[in-house]
Amino acid sequence: MEEKEILILAIESSCDETAAAVVKNGREVLSNVISSQIALHTLYGGVVPEIASRKHIEKINQVIEEALRQAGVTLDDITAVAVTYGPGLVGALLVGVAEAKAISYARKLPLIGVHHIEGHISANYIENRDLEPPFLCLVVSGGHTHLVNVADYGRYEILGRTRDDAAGEAFDKMARAIGLGYPGGPKIEKAAREGNAEAIFFPRAKISGSPYDFSFSGVKSAVLNYINGCKMKNLPIVPADIAASFQKAVVDVLIDHAMRAAEETGAKKLAIAGGVASNGALREGMRKACEEKKIAFYHPSPIFCTDNAAMIGAAGYYEYLAGTRHGWDLNAVPNLKLGDR
Repeated sequence: MEEKEILILAIESSCDETAAAVVKNGREVLSNVISSQIALHTLYGGVVPEIASRKHIEKINQVIEEALRQAGVTLDDITAVAVTYGPGLVGALLVGVAEAKAISYARKLPLIGVHHIEGHISANYIENRDLEPPFLCLVVSGGHTHLVNVADYGRYEILGRTRDDAAGEAFDKMARAIGLGYPGGPKIEKAAREGNAEAIFFPRAKISGSPYDFSFSGVKSAVLNYINGCKMKNLPIVPADIAASFQKAVVDVLIDHAMRAAEETGAKKLAIAGGVASNGALREGMRKACEEKKIAFYHPSPIFCTDNAAMIGAAGYYEYLAGTRHGWDLNAVPNLKLGDR
């Protein structure tokens, strides 16, 4: 018997990417259109929420029309509309939620609100057809660092989270400190390739009683102190060495916590997700660590690591199968917790 085609129109606008996608049966991406605002926000050294919201309003209709065109479908073919409703920037989220509600209402389609982190985790389903829960997932992005036990589709247990800065946020701040600019993640990674990762030892934080939690404020302070110390003593500052040593300190902690969790929970599958999951040093380090411990390692392609709507479509499909439906009172929830409904 042929599988019934379920087409999800997905919308993502939680930060500074206006994105729409059409996803078939949760794992086949028919289109994935992203309008990025990076060039605009680079002028300000980071995302300006009011500007992001305004740009989403300007772009969202065009992006959805293009996603439908590339997929070769119309709204008549769509089964349901999925949209990120949190966490994120409230003004940015509201644009996507309002658009999804309008389409859903006009076309009498089911409306499914999707958690942004659930989207990142679900990005792994797109290219890894064999991946099914349970598995561990390390979610590392500009706003989040979570170590999650994915018990089943839509069922999550957070094992560890950051106590302060997210990993991506730390990358952005350190890139600014050594004069590389925004966005920090790709610029630190590029500079690190030219540097010596053993040149400077920066601390790796451990939190007493919470072995899976993360803290990146200490390494951030250590980098700033190192730079200030060099300036005071008239010592040379080598940005590439600082970038490489900082990146190693962060990656070491991420891998260490993930491996410890895998060992203690007996997990045989580990995935990474989120913007920082496209970092080459993290991917390679995690691949080697998983190989040594005979753990299957999964990761999305870089295009599905950063904010995109295809991942929301994948998550939306499994929510649709589980019977998740939202009403016209669906609202943006900027601090939405994973597992909340």
